[in-house]
Amino acid sequence: MTKTLLALHVLAAIIAVGPVAVAGSMFPVAARKAAEASERHEAIAAVRVLHRICRVYALIGLTIPVFGFATASNLHVLGSAWLIASIALTGIAALVLALLVLPAQVRILAGLTDSPSTAAAAASGVERALTARLAMLTGSFNLLWATVTVLMIVRPGSTTGV
Repeated sequence: MTKTLLALHVLAAIIAVGPVAVAGSMFPVAARKAAEASERHEAIAAVRVLHRICRVYALIGLTIPVFGFATASNLHVLGSAWLIASIALTGIAALVLALLVLPAQVRILAGLTDSPSTAAAAASGVERALTARLAMLTGSFNLLWATVTVLMIVRPGSTTGV
């Protein structure tokens, strides 16, 4: 049973975090291009798709801690320092995504669809500032997940770790 739970945990992490990491990283660039595009309809549609990917896979990502806790419970490692650190970092990553990244994407999308003049939007620099901040937040989210991944593999203090 433990191997099945671990496999489901790892699969959930790969399937959920990967698309959010990639689509989230692509969003700021796509939003900048959409703001400057002469034919905005298709460019904005692409930005909407990237946001939808982030939103849907974030919800799918809720299965990661469910399988993770079940696996850790079966392995009797719930009190391990590396696991507690991983749980804390996962929680921070989830908060960054839910409270900062996704709302920023919504604000940028609203600015793209509300602004009739691309020249005015580009001249104001507002989109550039928002997308730059979003790129930093998305990078932070990705770095948090990379750290969790390393902790899960190395497991400091574990007798089975590297």
